[in-house]
Amino acid sequence: MAQAQAQTPHATTEAHGGAHADVGFPPLKTETFAGQLVWLAITFVLLYVLLSRLVLPRLGGILEHRRATIAKDLDDAAAMKQRAEDAGLAYETALSEARGRAQALAQETRSKLAAESDAKRKVLEADLGTRLAEAEATIQAKKIQAMSNVRGIAADTATAIVERLTGKAPSAQAIDAALDHVKA
Repeated sequence: MAQAQAQTPHATTEAHGGAHADVGFPPLKTETFAGQLVWLAITFVLLYVLLSRLVLPRLGGILEHRRATIAKDLDDAAAMKQRAEDAGLAYETALSEARGRAQALAQETRSKLAAESDAKRKVLEADLGTRLAEAEATIQAKKIQAMSNVRGIAADTATAIVERLTGKAPSAQAIDAALDHVKA
């Protein structure tokens, strides 16, 4: 088994050619600091110029445009709110006026109907009064007529009763005297 391991190739991190050079991390090498600082300054200046001339003005313009748009939208919203409040106030005013007119119209209609009802009631009462007076007069006339017939009917009945009981008819004077006595 030891021979099998000796025959397999091993992966290594060695440099080819067998030389072990001490490479190190290039940014930390002191020999390249001056070049790195120059490139840092050139890159910084280029980025600063690019940002200050191109990016920041565009960004500032975008921010200014957004600020102006927001301010305009807020002003529009405030104006719309004021218009809505004015419309609501106008609606409430119109509604209260309509209620007032409706109440006045209802009161006028009630008064008119009450007056018409009173007039109709008075006409009906007068008509009923007239009919009642006519009915009472008719009743009185019928009563007088009936009462005048009562004496005759009473006389006929009394004559029939006396005749049946006694077998002879009484005289008209005797029946009149008896009826006068009963009436008194």
